[in-house]
Amino acid sequence: MKDTDSGLVHLYWGKGKGKTTAAMGLALRALGHGRRVTILQFLKDGTSGEIASLIRLGAVVYAGKPEPGFASCLPESAQSRIRERQNRLLHRAVESDCQLLILDEACAADQLNLVDRELLKEAVLKKPEDREVVLTGMNPAGWMTEAADYCTEMHCCRHPYQRGIRAREGIEL
Repeated sequence: MKDTDSGLVHLYWGKGKGKTTAAMGLALRALGHGRRVTILQFLKDGTSGEIASLIRLGAVVYAGKPEPGFASCLPESAQSRIRERQNRLLHRAVESDCQLLILDEACAADQLNLVDRELLKEAVLKKPEDREVVLTGMNPAGWMTEAADYCTEMHCCRHPYQRGIRAREGIEL
């Protein structure tokens, strides 16, 4: 059994809504208890609504994708730039003095080969004892599910998009 002071690994995955929301809720809770939080959003530009609030509360946030469009559809030159940026930001995030490290969309970055897989594994498997690590995404690698102390699959039962209802600003779907 793990020591209660040891940081755990959380994995929120699946095709349902709520993976990033769950991770950001954990960040909010940690900040409320005076913990240091670092968030790396792979494949995102850092403009989602919760990010500004988390930064104001003290979270350090890195956005890994400055290029518009789906990363998997971009030319190899753009993917290479994204990979380099995300690796650089992952190094920074791992070296930060945080107690909670959120690696949002780590599953997709790994699956699309847009991050150094060994560095990502190290960030999770060789983390400091007192650090919690959160991974999110749709299709986690086997090592991610094996490493997870919390493993929660988000499953979509119903979604407004299925009825043609578009995302609303402030409540991104």
